Amino acid sequence: MTLQRVDYDDHQHRVYAKARVIGADMLSRWMEVFAETLPAARPLALLDLGSGTGRFSPALADSFGGPVYGVEPSAGMRAVAQADSAHPAVTYLEGEAAAIPLEDASIDGVLMFLSFHHVQDKPAAVREIARVLRPGGRVLLRQVFSDRPPPTWYNAYFPRLDAIQASMFPTLSETLELFGAAGFRQLDYQQIEERYSDTEEEAIERLRLRGISTFDHLTEDEITSGFARMDADRAAGRLHPPLMGRSDLLVLGR
Repeated sequence: MTLQRVDYDDHQHRVYAKARVIGADMLSRWMEVFAETLPAARPLALLDLGSGTGRFSPALADSFGGPVYGVEPSAGMRAVAQADSAHPAVTYLEGEAAAIPLEDASIDGVLMFLSFHHVQDKPAAVREIARVLRPGGRVLLRQVFSDRPPPTWYNAYFPRLDAIQASMFPTLSETLELFGAAGFRQLDYQQIEERYSDTEEEAIERLRLRGISTFDHLTEDEITSGFARMDADRAAGRLHPPLMGRSDLLVLGR
């Protein structure tokens, strides 16, 4: 299946921050996880690559000292980040993974949080990451891999999502091969328990915002009928969305 590139300047930038909000406790947990794998020296210069609305950039600056560079190709997402996620140690920049607007060997760590699968030219992106990363630096990929997808409670209501996800997300071996070509090797692979929502109602309402990019590949009829079936099951007491889930984190170094 060939998928068109998701246009975050269409509607995603308007809903993403609310649909994909990360609670303070979970954000703190992610910083602890990142601290376990990033270089021990402080401060650290970090790149939030595909930074979106700036969900992580300020916390990275607070936790590791900065500077932090949030590089994001979508003008709409950058505008939200600059308005709602400003921080004195964070700079949001126009750019993309295959053309990072930073100097050689200027970064101690690169975070790609659910953004690597959106990159069109992955080999070029890996070469760019290798270019800007300092010796001893780390790459943190929070990623869904198509050969080990986490359970997704809502896919049953939108039957084509399984095929879309299989086409959208790389496999773990494909990812390791891409990075291996630039001299990277796997240093760690973790499955982090992550709280997605505080209540079942919140889980459903956030899903309705369609801040998950796989929905951009469904038709409006598929989305409407899927939510209608979901509403019927919810009214009948047959739907109980999970509040916790599994998040995969791949750590790479050279």
